[in-house]
Amino acid sequence: MTNPIEEVTAEHRGDVYVRHFLLRLPGPVEEVWPALATPAGLGEWLAAAEPFEPRLGGAVALHLPDGTAPGRITAWDVERVAEYTVEGRGRIRFHLETGRPAGTTVRFTHESEEERDPGWRARFERLLAYVESGTR
Repeated sequence: MTNPIEEVTAEHRGDVYVRHFLLRLPGPVEEVWPALATPAGLGEWLAAAEPFEPRLGGAVALHLPDGTAPGRITAWDVERVAEYTVEGRGRIRFHLETGRPAGTTVRFTHESEEERDPGWRARFERLLAYVESGTR
């Protein structure tokens, strides 16, 4: 069985640390998208998101345990790309594709000035459990 959460690369580019993950999630893109691109979905596995304006340039704020990180939606293509750039947290990008042979493949990128991994694997395990539960 293929690992549903795979860290592909972690690299240092100048002042930025870049992490790439490949996620293989059950369900079609239209069912996975809400987990990555709505306040209700993000709140289940990442952080409460308020405000959340679902459009390019829209405001977003992630309410994390160590404080609120305000930002903007810096890429938005419904059911394909959701990208959030938030203060002190960097840029997080989800690129969704139809999985082969089934499900959804998510290519995730996190660019940040922070070297430490903010716990993506644990977060993605929560995401996987949420998507598998079908409670979207």
